[in-house]
Amino acid sequence: MKVTSKGQVTIPKRLRDEYGLLPGTEVEFVVKGGKVCVRKAPGAPTRGDEFVEHLHQVGEEFTMSTEEIMRLTRGEDWGTGRLEEGDGDPA
Repeated sequence: MKVTSKGQVTIPKRLRDEYGLLPGTEVEFVVKGGKVCVRKAPGAPTRGDEFVEHLHQVGEEFTMSTEEIMRLTRGEDWGTGRLEEGDGDPA
């Protein structure tokens, strides 16, 4: 794996999935025994923390139902387990 001219590398999907490195995850670089390690930043807010904070900021203006939130986050008709129309493979 090569470092780009901007100092970037791609973390393999297998590792991103295994360690929960989702887009927006805060990471830090740590030097241990002459090696550079990347890890989730301790104390960094989780996506759930950020979502709850956003809801607190919106306050009473937020009017979505649980079902509407579940549809947005899961892409399915929550409660039935079926994908909404237009999602998934045409069969």
